[in-house]
Amino acid sequence: MTKPVPADVLSRLKAVLGDGGWSQDPDRLEPKLVEWRGRWHGETPLLCLPRSTAEVAAVIGVCAESGTAVIPQGGNTGLVAGQIPRGEILLSTEKLTAVRDVDAFDDVMVLEAGVTLAAAHDVATSVGRRFPLSLASEGSCTIGGLVSTNAGGTAVLRYGTMRDQVLGLEAVLPNGEIWNGLKRLRKDNTGYDLKQLLIGAEGTLGVVTAASLKLHPRLASRAVAIVAVATPADAIALLARAKDATGGAVEAFELMSRRGVAFALNNIPALREPLAEVHPWYVLIETASGEPGAAEAGLERLLAGALESGLIQDAALAQSETQMHAFWALRENQSAGQKPEGAAWKHDVSVPVSKVAVFIERATAAVERLSPGVRVVAFGHVGDGNVHYDVLRADGAPDGPHEALRDAGARIVHDIVAGLQGSISAEHGLGAMKTVEALRYKDPVEVAALRAVRAALDPQRIMNPRVLF
Repeated sequence: MTKPVPADVLSRLKAVLGDGGWSQDPDRLEPKLVEWRGRWHGETPLLCLPRSTAEVAAVIGVCAESGTAVIPQGGNTGLVAGQIPRGEILLSTEKLTAVRDVDAFDDVMVLEAGVTLAAAHDVATSVGRRFPLSLASEGSCTIGGLVSTNAGGTAVLRYGTMRDQVLGLEAVLPNGEIWNGLKRLRKDNTGYDLKQLLIGAEGTLGVVTAASLKLHPRLASRAVAIVAVATPADAIALLARAKDATGGAVEAFELMSRRGVAFALNNIPALREPLAEVHPWYVLIETASGEPGAAEAGLERLLAGALESGLIQDAALAQSETQMHAFWALRENQSAGQKPEGAAWKHDVSVPVSKVAVFIERATAAVERLSPGVRVVAFGHVGDGNVHYDVLRADGAPDGPHEALRDAGARIVHDIVAGLQGSISAEHGLGAMKTVEALRYKDPVEVAALRAVRAALDPQRIMNPRVLF
């Protein structure tokens, strides 16, 4: 818990924001104080709702002058408590929703931080273009949050993370100054790249208020298939074959265990079995091409060859948009399907793609030794090495004993990840949840350099003070 915010500071913040620019209504605050899983619950003396970059600067200016800590928040879809205040001022970007520009010739759109990902997709579509970042939370997550956490999602294999989509940023720095870096250049080799510091900084180096984002061509054909494999190792072999066979047209390659699929089928209405028989592992593959019909034909050839060689056990190629969405719903509801199943240790990790199967095997053996009977659900963006590795309590067991082993389980899993030259956070960031633990795995030289950068920009450490180094 941070120190109480003085009454005069609250009054100054209310004054710079004016009517409609702040709230202390408990009902208005409540949805912004709880993260999606319900694990983290915070509190704040004031919710700031700036309507412009100038108002964001005014808020941060007051906080800088008074040494008051502030937590920026986008769509509140984060899972590591980086956006949950513990007594700090809460600054929401929800009212920064302007589309400042969209240009199909330059292939760029300039959006304010509170624009949702779903709305960004619509903006791109309106000019015959595509914004490729794709997340299950697209209706809630916002551009500012996606930038600040360097979000990944399902299309990283082909397009990269949010970092790869950003051409320029506008941000309010910790001293209250506005940095206008909304460039739209593909090349700018003029020294340090400030925007890259802000991307993934989780609000510790400033508040992102707008972003210039790359647009991509809309593709003429798309194909989606659900494939059954015997093991994660077979999935990795299929990935290598798919990349070679399609010439880089693989957009998504998602691994799901049978247990995770069963939880989704049992707990989420309207989902259906994807194949005639039950299999231990499934892969969802999506390919896309600029040539009409090419994606479907290429994926069909890939699957036929993999079936003939025995690499896969079965497959279903979606025959309509409706079936594509149904296949994707199985993947996108992996987390939601777990919620009714009781306490879980959640891990968002990455390892080299070639080590994914090794990681799953080693980690599963280790957590089962720690707590016999646990139910492991491994799924995720295996095409880029990102595994969501969740360990649920034994069926019918109470939550308490399982939750008590959470930290020990995380240490086991993360030590295995580190031993495979991986990362303990692939796409969710560190937040308040993993910041201290990350010090165990980060190079001390790197930590010292990162702390020096932060101290230079935010010497009072008022920006999201419990997060990062």
